[in-house]
Amino acid sequence: MSEIFCGLKLTHDGSLAAIEDDRLLFSIEAEKLENRDRYSALNTWRDLVAVLGGQGLCPEELTSIAVDGWGRTAGEDTHQVHVIDDAGGRRPVPVASYRDLPGSGIDPLSRPFETAELFGDRLVKFRSFSHATGHALAGYCSSPFARRGESALIVVWDGGMAPCLYHYDPARRSLRPLRWLLDVLGGLYPIFATHLEPFRTGDGALDTDARKLETVILPVSGKAMAYAALGSPDDDALAAMAAASSRHRPTDVVPMYLWSRSVLRELAPKKLSDATLMASMQEYLGGLLVEALRRFVTEHKEFRGTPLALSGGCALNIKWNARVRDSGLFSEVWVPPFPNDAGSAIGAACAEMIDRTGKSALHWSAFAGPEVIPGAEVPQGWTSTPCTLDELAELLAVEGEPVIVLTGRAEIGPRALGHRSIIAPAIDAGMLDRLNELKQRASYRPVAPICLEDAAPDVFSPGTRDPYMLFEHQVRPEWRARVPAVVHVDGSARLQTVGAENPVTYELLTAYRRRTGVPVLCNTSANFNGSGFFPDVASAARWGKVRYIWSEGALYRSEAGR
Repeated sequence: MSEIFCGLKLTHDGSLAAIEDDRLLFSIEAEKLENRDRYSALNTWRDLVAVLGGQGLCPEELTSIAVDGWGRTAGEDTHQVHVIDDAGGRRPVPVASYRDLPGSGIDPLSRPFETAELFGDRLVKFRSFSHATGHALAGYCSSPFARRGESALIVVWDGGMAPCLYHYDPARRSLRPLRWLLDVLGGLYPIFATHLEPFRTGDGALDTDARKLETVILPVSGKAMAYAALGSPDDDALAAMAAASSRHRPTDVVPMYLWSRSVLRELAPKKLSDATLMASMQEYLGGLLVEALRRFVTEHKEFRGTPLALSGGCALNIKWNARVRDSGLFSEVWVPPFPNDAGSAIGAACAEMIDRTGKSALHWSAFAGPEVIPGAEVPQGWTSTPCTLDELAELLAVEGEPVIVLTGRAEIGPRALGHRSIIAPAIDAGMLDRLNELKQRASYRPVAPICLEDAAPDVFSPGTRDPYMLFEHQVRPEWRARVPAVVHVDGSARLQTVGAENPVTYELLTAYRRRTGVPVLCNTSANFNGSGFFPDVASAARWGKVRYIWSEGALYRSEAGR
């Protein structure tokens, strides 16, 4: 008889995931429901029951439940979060700690059972695993080396945590935190950025309010990574950052602000540009990570050549990921498409899967989010006609217009991978500015390319398989003039390679290449500014900034655009 393991992330980036035996059934993030705000919590009885019901399940059908340990301290060695009941009351949920402690001898997977009113006015038994453990398991269990039954190292690094190195052994079902690699919280990167003009917040006063940090700081990292490409690292800036680290250990919010201000005071006489400062910050932290990993494998030669998974929000930095991959320290470097908190519910459910089944490899698809809401009526001012993907490729080739594509289940994690995307030709340099204007994004932000996997090495360097946009690639010089809309200012690209396992996007790209000889299109997420992906055609039509929407074999055309 099948068993169903449920993982819950109740706080920001809230989500609910379910695994049947060793197969991911779904992972539903709050922000992808009803055009909700990015980083929304999923912490009400109504929402939790509705998400399960929307996938044909009820709480009584769950074999076991695991809750992510991202909570507030309720007392010494006690952490808790809350669920909101139907009257708006707060029901406490005891949870595990945020981090694991290397050298403590505590098994992160050995957790006691707790009870709480998770889905209604009835106590439910569950276990809670640390937030770091969830990241570690989301990284390992989704990896190709998990499918091969291989042991691996895992780095977990997010905004509230210094990078911690783990080892997972599937034969023993053993997850061990080995050491802190650095004493730098990932939040230092965006907090430093908020001191620079493009990302400055408020009056510059130090603010440790948790809600502000979540809503203001969280969106900064991706923008700062793009902005850093406008500058180059400066040796004096790197030296100032190293010196600041000897004065202020950036292991909490206040020290991270003090560290940032110390660096900027020392560098003020040099009058470096903000882009140079951000490029230096990116170089500094990426270099620290690689050197820490190099020291570890030098000291522990038995781990050299071991595969490595990267997880936590810092694993969304494609430059750092590529730097680790290119170091040659590991046989393989894996990053899941949900390294941030979007994967926390999956990681929690994986802990239950390991315990109950003895299996450590998760069978999963990146397209396990909510289905496109069906039966949408044609919005007023729009017409609908049948349209094959071949015909959609023709429209892109002939009209050169962006098209919203909504199909199947949404992507897990923050990247649109073709199911909730705005797709556009890359051959027009003006398309970059047009898409940034439509999305209300700064002009320096790049647009990602999607490329047929078999053609990627010809267009990009290295152009290796990268289906989830998680490593940096360079656009080859001979292609930069052919696909200018996807070339960032430093020649780089956040590439998504597309193979037959992504059938809709693969068929569209194949048809487009057949017509144009170009295997590349632009891809950016389809959403209201500050919200998750469009859940339906009606939302995309209400946004109203493009003439065409394609969904499940139908082309919706705005009559206003004629």
